[in-house]
Amino acid sequence: MTNSGNILWADDEIDLLKPHILFLESKGYDVQGVTNGLDALEKVQESFFDIVFLDENMPGLSGLDTLSRIKELKPNLPVVMITKSEEEHIMEDAIGSKIADYLIKPVNQNQILISLKKNLQARQLVSDKTSLNYRQEFRQLGMQLNNRLDAEEWKELYAKLVYWELQLDKIEDSGMSEIFEMQKKEANQLFCSFIENNYLDWLNGIEESPLFIHNIIKERILKKQSNAKTLVLVIDNLRFDQWKVLEPVFNQYYVKEHEEVAFSILPTATQYARNAFFAGLMPSEIAKKYPQYWKNEEDEGSKNLYEKELLETNLKRLGKSNLRWSYNKITNVKAGKKLVEQFHKLKENDVNFLVYNFVDMLSHARTEMEVIRELADDESAYRSLTISWLEHSPLLDVIKQAAEEKMNLVITTDHGTIKVNQPVKIAGERNTNTNLRYKVGRGLGYKDKDVFVVNNPQDGFLPKQKMSSEFVFAREQDFFVYPNNYNHFVNYYGNTFQHGGISMEEVLIPYIEMKAK
Repeated sequence: MTNSGNILWADDEIDLLKPHILFLESKGYDVQGVTNGLDALEKVQESFFDIVFLDENMPGLSGLDTLSRIKELKPNLPVVMITKSEEEHIMEDAIGSKIADYLIKPVNQNQILISLKKNLQARQLVSDKTSLNYRQEFRQLGMQLNNRLDAEEWKELYAKLVYWELQLDKIEDSGMSEIFEMQKKEANQLFCSFIENNYLDWLNGIEESPLFIHNIIKERILKKQSNAKTLVLVIDNLRFDQWKVLEPVFNQYYVKEHEEVAFSILPTATQYARNAFFAGLMPSEIAKKYPQYWKNEEDEGSKNLYEKELLETNLKRLGKSNLRWSYNKITNVKAGKKLVEQFHKLKENDVNFLVYNFVDMLSHARTEMEVIRELADDESAYRSLTISWLEHSPLLDVIKQAAEEKMNLVITTDHGTIKVNQPVKIAGERNTNTNLRYKVGRGLGYKDKDVFVVNNPQDGFLPKQKMSSEFVFAREQDFFVYPNNYNHFVNYYGNTFQHGGISMEEVLIPYIEMKAK
């Protein structure tokens, strides 16, 4: 019989447990029994055990003292405390010492078996169940993809795909992950076609449009505005899957009241999307109404210098001139710590808008720094790095203070990002913009089948850069490379996270409303 695991059982009445031990041996476990804590410690030092069953009330060295010493010797060895006592302080001491489980005597065989499976086989059981559930869902998702989905159905489908991606992250079945990646790729192909067929019609009022980023302040944030103060957190470059892995951290301080997927705009780039978010206008409308606040691709310097001014114009147009508000942008740790220190100044405002740039910096650092590239080698690692950042970021202190002040919390972003791996050749003039996911200019050279083209920028509510300029967008996991020095750029930018083009990850963005606990 295959060994199901090695068990050390310490109990001064071990002989009375013979029926339990025989039962476990019949299930394939190897059980060694001792009658006191000192012998248990000696065995732990001499031999390998998968788990320890430890009686709390033994003569000599007590169960709790034995537990403490076992943890010093083998911190990761699971220990199940077994006791006759139901006294709360004993239970608290045991749990505080990081026990794996707590059983009250008399224990029956099923309780013991369940505890073993939970501690020794949970990972495999979860893996098997997750794989089975996804195999069943795979067909259902495939059938949905074969339908002509509308915007709401695409949002629901993407949320399901993110759910399964995160579930499959937790298991070690690489074959199932490969199947999922194939299905996600198919979904992205169809989503890109969906955007190409509908995007311009939405913008020009030919079809009813979904919630776009430039309408979020008007249609969501201000309509939600109540007597409670609100913190609007715009985390640049935050994908929906990244939000879902960050959510448990926020849940320590907030309760989610509303979650939805909104649409970013093309290009899915900060210059366009975040300016649109604050202005409540599409880029061409900003350039026309407020040319002093808009910079074109060929202009020098930052393209997002006037978000505060654009927000002010937006609030005035919406009749909210009396609203007390603030705007802050955090681009480094020093600025984040300063905001924490001065957070009390924000308490009197009705709405506080906070732009946090970390995730965007992370994606760029991953492109440019080998060490970050290795730390975020794949999608799962990229998500883990995002969690690690939040847990050690000044932003977490901001969230805690906002919760203490009973501020409502809104979390959103300007666009997402996608890991690119398929180079597409494009030719352009020397001054063509450098973004890898979209190009704007005259006389661009490309194959029509490789790109989505907006010949007339005005149709896409994009500023006209020069006479005959057009916008060209990469799809799915493609990225643009010039024929000159082709191999160098393919190797440098392949498998990096980019934005500006069309994919579910870039276009479908999170919008969340939360209430302080």
